[in-house]
Amino acid sequence: MLRRLSVRALLFGILLPPFAVARTTPVTSTVPNHAEIIGYVFARDRILSPSEIAATKMTRINYAFADVKDNKVAEGFAHDAENFGVLTSLKQQNPSLKILVSVGGWTWSKNFSDMALTKKTRSIFIDSAVDFVTKYKLDGLDIDWEYPGLEGDHNKFRPEDKENYTLLLKELRIRFDREGRRQHKHLYTSIATGGSLNFLQHTEMDKVQKYVDSINLMTYDMYGGDKNTGHHSSLYTHPDDPKHVSSDKSVQNYLAAGVKENKIVLGVPFYGKGWTGVEATKNGLFQPGTSARNLHLNYGSIASTLLAPGSGYVRYWDYSSDSPYLYNATTQTWVDYEDAESLAHKALYVRGHHLGGMMFWEYTGDPNNVLLDAINIGLHPTNEATAR
Repeated sequence: MLRRLSVRALLFGILLPPFAVARTTPVTSTVPNHAEIIGYVFARDRILSPSEIAATKMTRINYAFADVKDNKVAEGFAHDAENFGVLTSLKQQNPSLKILVSVGGWTWSKNFSDMALTKKTRSIFIDSAVDFVTKYKLDGLDIDWEYPGLEGDHNKFRPEDKENYTLLLKELRIRFDREGRRQHKHLYTSIATGGSLNFLQHTEMDKVQKYVDSINLMTYDMYGGDKNTGHHSSLYTHPDDPKHVSSDKSVQNYLAAGVKENKIVLGVPFYGKGWTGVEATKNGLFQPGTSARNLHLNYGSIASTLLAPGSGYVRYWDYSSDSPYLYNATTQTWVDYEDAESLAHKALYVRGHHLGGMMFWEYTGDPNNVLLDAINIGLHPTNEATAR
C-alpha cells in the first residue's frame, strides 16, 4: 500500500522517497502518458454544446446511454444524433480523443440477459453495434450491463449470464477487430463493472479482460440508502467501517480474480450523498442517520452551496480512508463527496499500482473542471501548466 502523502505533493506530482526529506523536483509518472481519463457524458434529452466539454482533458468520452431493444443497440434519447455530431467534432481540438457509446446502465440493463443468451441473438446485437458505431463515426462500444447473473434494477437474469457475458465480449471483440481492419482503425471495447465480490462471483473476469481495452471499475455507490453514514467511494477501508468497503479493496479483489493492472480503470464520482438526523459523534462518520434523496448533489452544487461561507457545513478529512466529508451540526446533516484532494490521492494510487487510468461519472457534475483538473494533474504532473 502506498504511503499517504500531502495533497500539495500529490497535486504537483512530487513523490517522497522512503526515509528521505521532501524534495521539490517533480518526477516522471509511473504510468505512461496515455493513461486513460474517461468521462461519462449523460446529456439525456438536451443537445450538448461543444464549449461545455473540455476535450483536451480526456482521452475518451463514453456517451450514456444507448438501449438494447429487439436484441439491437438502439438510440436512447431524442437528440443522440446531434450529440454524437457534437462529440466527434471535438476531435478538431483533440485528435486523439476517442468517442464511445455506452449501452445499458442501471435502468436499461433489462434486456441484456435475453440478448446474450444465444449465438444468434448475440450476433444480432453485434451486427447492430457495428452499424451503430459506423453510422455515428464512433470509436467503439462500452457495455454497461448492471449486472450479469444479478437482478440489478428488477432485471431478468440467469445463471448462464456468467458464461454468456464472456461470450458476448469475445464475439464483439472478434467482430470489431475484423471491422477495424476494414476501417483502418482500432475499435474499442470496454465495460463498466461493479466493485463488489458479488459481481466477480457472477462473471469470469480473468477471461473477460482479454477481450476489452479497459474495465471501468465503478468504485462508487458503496454507501447510499444505508441506515448509517459512510463513504460511498473511499480510497482505503476505514477500520470502523461496518461494510468494510473501499476502492482499494475492490481493486485488490479484481487483481486476485486474475485481472491485469493495466486493464483496470478506477472509477470516481462527481457527486456526493447525504444523510439527515445524524448525531455529532465522530462528526457524523459511520453514525446512524436517514439517507436523504434530496442530498444526491453534484460537485458543482456542493462547491457553490455547502462549501460556501456561512453554510453551516464543516469539512473534515478522514485520514484512514483518504476521503473528505461535510457535517452540519445545527441541521445534523452529513455529506460524503469527492474533491480535488481526494482525487489527487486516487491519482497517485493509480500511478503507484500501474492501473490503466481513471474514469468518472458524470461530466456535468463538475462544471468548472475542478475535479477533472485534479485527475489530469495527478496522473500527468506535466499537465499542471495547462489546467485552468
